[in-house]
Amino acid sequence: MIEISRETKETQISVKLELYGQGKSTLHTGVGFLDHMLEALAKHSHMNLEVTCQGDTHIDDHHSVEDIGIVIGKALYKALYPIQNIERYGNATVVMDEAAVSCDLDISNRPFLVFEMPMEGKVGSFDVELVEEFFRALSFNASMTVHLICQRGSNKHHRIEAAFKALAVALRRAVSINENAGIPSTKGVL
Repeated sequence: MIEISRETKETQISVKLELYGQGKSTLHTGVGFLDHMLEALAKHSHMNLEVTCQGDTHIDDHHSVEDIGIVIGKALYKALYPIQNIERYGNATVVMDEAAVSCDLDISNRPFLVFEMPMEGKVGSFDVELVEEFFRALSFNASMTVHLICQRGSNKHHRIEAAFKALAVALRRAVSINENAGIPSTKGVL
């Protein structure tokens, strides 16, 4: 079990993450829609995830959402590196009714995010522009290359939830144990 905490003037966050778990989650982020998405992330990645956040949501949800991405990313980094005996690459396309979102990822120790999911507005009170902020923070702090591409869909809730689930499934596949992989790089180090 990896435990990471982060405290700023804007947020106080605690994360517990077990990479090879049962998909259990306990979530108290102060952002209801993010709790819903993180529950899907945990469930479909099979990792156990506990997140608590005290944030300045009286201003808006931005600091909480981005900082939670940072802390989950740091926990993933601690759980993943040094990389050995895993597949390293993972991909998945997840459909949710009319929406389909693809995630391709590389546990590469080279952080990068390609985010092709244009959308505006809100889902309930949640600003959808924060989805990209979350994925960027997570990708960069986990030091992974992540490509999230919306193939189709009109419902913002469906598109966002498909993105979280696609990341979850791609991550689960990338961390699959492969005893023959050693360090999965021709460089000999990641």
